[in-house]
Amino acid sequence: MNDQTPQTATSGRPIIEISGMHKWYGDFHVLSDINLQVQERERIVICGPSGSGKSTMIRCINRLEEHQKGQIIVDGIELTSDIKNIEKVRAEVGMVFQHFNLFPHLSILDNLTLGPIWVRKTPKKQAEEAAMQYLEKVHIAEQAKKFPGQLSGGQQQRVAIARSLCMSPKVMLFDEPTSALDPEMIKEVLDVMIDLAEEGMTMLVVTHEMGFAKSVADRVMFMDEGQIVEQNNPHDFFDNPQHERTKLFLSQIL
Repeated sequence: MNDQTPQTATSGRPIIEISGMHKWYGDFHVLSDINLQVQERERIVICGPSGSGKSTMIRCINRLEEHQKGQIIVDGIELTSDIKNIEKVRAEVGMVFQHFNLFPHLSILDNLTLGPIWVRKTPKKQAEEAAMQYLEKVHIAEQAKKFPGQLSGGQQQRVAIARSLCMSPKVMLFDEPTSALDPEMIKEVLDVMIDLAEEGMTMLVVTHEMGFAKSVADRVMFMDEGQIVEQNNPHDFFDNPQHERTKLFLSQIL
């Protein structure tokens, strides 16, 4: 189905390669023949109706969901049931969820240093210094000593982004990062994501924020019924969609 492979401004080897990937939940065929290559520094926005498989696809990239057929290779490592490979991939792939998944009993600073200290074996002082730098990057350093429950939803989501950055990931996956936020908080999270994009982070973003897609994406991808229906650069995707399903979707959300 994904008959268009647009040129992007990126180069080099793909950091993510998905070929012939399928996933079922029991009898339900949730992902069907997914083929995707993501270049380093590429920014892809994935959109589509609820239940189209977008979130499931990106969750397969760090094995939060297990695919049953086909191949997923991340930074040269194939994702199989091999626990060591899964751990290696997860160490390189940051994930930001719809709900912030912060530890409520830990301070913001401790939420950020937990991964580097335990997974990367970073000394505590070094991990805390890096955490403060990333909290400054997402404009929230003054909240370091507070607990998640003391922060707004937009602040918590920025903390979640900073927490992922503390692991120095090669790829960032965003699963509808603004959909649980009040409208006035959405911009502060998108601004942080735009900064990341401008710095060259490889990003796959599941979102309905089409303004973000237009301004940031190298490629916009439309999924429906477990397949990649259409993908193109933002200009052509929005101004000249090829498939009737894409046209219908865009007419409903724009």
